[in-house]
Amino acid sequence: MSRRGGLQAGTLALPWPMGGASAKGGAAADRSVLAVTVVLALVGLVMVFSASAVVAGNRYHDSIYFLKRHLVWLAFGFLLLQASSRLDYTVWRKLALPILAVTCLLLVLVLIPSLGVVAKGARRWLRLGPISVQPAEMVKLVVVLYLAGYLTRKEGRITEFARGFLPPLLVVGLLAGLVLLQPDLGTVVVIGLVTLGLLFLAGARLVHLFGLVPFVLPAAAVLIWKSPYRLQRLMTFLDPMKDPTGAGFQVNQSFLAFGSGGLFGVGLGEGEQKLFFLPEAHTDFVLALAGEELGLVGTGAIMLCYAALVLKGFQIAARAREPFGRHLALGITLLIGLQALINAGVVTGMLPTKGLTLPLVSYGGSSLMVNLLAIGILLSVSRDRQGGQGGGIGGR
Repeated sequence: MSRRGGLQAGTLALPWPMGGASAKGGAAADRSVLAVTVVLALVGLVMVFSASAVVAGNRYHDSIYFLKRHLVWLAFGFLLLQASSRLDYTVWRKLALPILAVTCLLLVLVLIPSLGVVAKGARRWLRLGPISVQPAEMVKLVVVLYLAGYLTRKEGRITEFARGFLPPLLVVGLLAGLVLLQPDLGTVVVIGLVTLGLLFLAGARLVHLFGLVPFVLPAAAVLIWKSPYRLQRLMTFLDPMKDPTGAGFQVNQSFLAFGSGGLFGVGLGEGEQKLFFLPEAHTDFVLALAGEELGLVGTGAIMLCYAALVLKGFQIAARAREPFGRHLALGITLLIGLQALINAGVVTGMLPTKGLTLPLVSYGGSSLMVNLLAIGILLSVSRDRQGGQGGGIGGR
């Protein structure tokens, strides 16, 4: 399929001259990114139902309780994807600071006892009528939007510590502090890694980046030492077999799920770990259930989808005409890729347990909505590539 066969609707109305491609013609959005996103979303839909049916039936007397909610969020998320993919992505540069301010307000509201919803010892949700939203999930994309705008403005000064490198760290640090009060260390790790990754790719000096280590490591040590459950998670990570029926129960059940699946899995819907053995099988540990039912081949295919998404994201960033588009595409790519990698590391015991979803696959409305919105923005950036080079999916 040639580029002429791609979608012509949703062409960006760019405020700068087009070199080689007319503003009217434009380029089609990268369909390979959309295809991989749809595949991962469908895999998530199937796995969420498989993982949650028994639990939902027992808890709510409705085996499709979680499936129905996941479908609603998925539909809403794809509407956001569609809208954001056809919106000129430069709009987000103007909206970044107002959205940042609103997000800070939401993070503060979560901490107010009469407004924030407590679940499993954490105050991370705001109740809005019949639904609950998790502002910490929004923070991930908001950080990317803010950093993309900041790096575009300060691109020539990022090598200067006080005037270029330090200011974004202070802003992200404020957001991280509010998220830690919920508490949610996993989200802080993700936004911290994305921030450092974007600063590195923008040309920050290595001496400045490595200079953060003497501050970050002691802070992390204090956060772990002062929190009994974090310390327990670290000890469990170092020796998961020490307490297999207690602190190490979840990760050991995850090991059993992967081990039972073998190469090709026990069959879709036939997994046994979801029968009240593996906690959070439909959210944080959905990849473990995929390992049991789809085997190494299935989980390998899922991770290859993320690898393809990351590769395409970097290609879109490299072809972006505007610095803002480049930073934005890099940030979204890092956000999705790093979270998928961390989630895979947790369920396989390579990282300490953290409450992070698998992007596009795990159950969780806020996470699903934010990730689909982010991919819509990435598709918008893909429409505006240098001279229209690279074409649509058919040209690759």
